Amino acid sequence: MPARTTRQQARERLIQTFMASLDKVIPADEARPLKGSTFRDWEDQAAGLRRAVIPTLLEERAALEENADVASGGRCPHCSSDRVYLEKQATDPEVTSPDGPVVLHKQHCRCRACGGSFSPPGP
Repeated sequence: MPARTTRQQARERLIQTFMASLDKVIPADEARPLKGSTFRDWEDQAAGLRRAVIPTLLEERAALEENADVASGGRCPHCSSDRVYLEKQATDPEVTSPDGPVVLHKQHCRCRACGGSFSPPGP
């Protein structure tokens, strides 16, 4: 199956996220004062920008994978049966990265032979 997004859509989302974060640190409007007066304040602002941009980058990169959405579940890892179907509902669990929470789209499969539940193979 194809990716869940296009490169252009991913880039646009990243640019919007970055620009919104950048405006908090260095506003484009010259009339708005810069926040913080110590290097520590600037480091905190940079960390905030990183916490906004890096998780968005990871989410978009995962959505760009060719197997972001699969068409079939493959074989059951529990009993090796090929009587597997994709469940209609997918989840969007939040995983923790060093730079903050990342929401990833996750499909689920169920085996008709043993009743086991698992995620389709692939990254």
